[in-house]
Amino acid sequence: MASPVTAQVAAETVRDLRAASAGRDFAVYLSRKLATAIVSFAALLVVGFILFSLIPSNPVAALTRGRPTTAKQLAFLTKQLGLNLPVWERFAHFVGNTVTGNLGYSWQFQEPVATLIAQRVWPTLLLVGSATIVSVVIGMWLGIRSGWRPGTLLDRVATGTSITFWSMPTFWLGIMLLVLFASGFGPIPAIFPAGGMSTPGAPGGLTPDHILDVLRHLVLPCLTLVLVTFGQYQMVMRSSVVDELGSPYLLTARAKGLRDAEVERRHAVPNALLPSVTVIFLQIGLVISGVVTVETVYSWPGLGYLAYQALQIPDLPLLEGTFLVFSASVIFFNLVADVLYRFLDPRVRRQ
Repeated sequence: MASPVTAQVAAETVRDLRAASAGRDFAVYLSRKLATAIVSFAALLVVGFILFSLIPSNPVAALTRGRPTTAKQLAFLTKQLGLNLPVWERFAHFVGNTVTGNLGYSWQFQEPVATLIAQRVWPTLLLVGSATIVSVVIGMWLGIRSGWRPGTLLDRVATGTSITFWSMPTFWLGIMLLVLFASGFGPIPAIFPAGGMSTPGAPGGLTPDHILDVLRHLVLPCLTLVLVTFGQYQMVMRSSVVDELGSPYLLTARAKGLRDAEVERRHAVPNALLPSVTVIFLQIGLVISGVVTVETVYSWPGLGYLAYQALQIPDLPLLEGTFLVFSASVIFFNLVADVLYRFLDPRVRRQ
């Protein structure tokens, strides 16, 4: 018969072996996901370069529009911008610069692309972060309430509203909100600023007046993003809760005498959260990459508006740089969702 000490040593050995096996499994899983992300990013590099190279425009003519320019000067500018090189050679320079972290020099702003992107990251993060937090809170709350009581008035109103706003074109909704609340319409006065991130000429810094000014400018673009995104969280959460309603563990919890609110909070909602967590992280990347429309409508000085300005020339180095940031954000949050889902759902750990 084994002694207690021997049994304890055997138990610890089993735990160590399981931990080592779990660590190896996670390393293999993470390596596979990282390889997929790298391949996806490489494919996006090729697709993005081809798309921007096929844009039917003349950057040299756009940069010199309204200025007397000789043919010699046009030829020199074409050579300086590298537009006289073959497409394959320009692609090789593009890939090499991307690998080394050199995003090039903006033709339009005459500044390094990396510097311009760094200056515009904070406004985009502020807009996307605030809109995501509000969208998740509203969407999840409505999804839980409507899914726990399907067919009720709240469910019908919440689902109908979510689908309606979700199906609206973002630019059209932004323009409508701009007309209603920034320009004034009938008895509705102009409540919020029409564009920008702060009032021109207003003092900056972390002062209460400046913070309030930024928040007033943030309301309409944030509201636009919230209205077109919260429906996704509401629909996914509602569907997950409805799927859990007939589960045996809920019937067991009710049989034990738990109140309906406790069954919902302690049992149904935690299990229904798994698909919603994945959608949240996937949607963050998509919102960052899709913020171009909202920032353009409201002249919000973020990466989206920077990409729109680059498209006017087109400023190819700047377009390619912003495209890389948008693509990397989508891929990164996809990777985060995959890793997080492995910890949340035991079924994924068995794969």
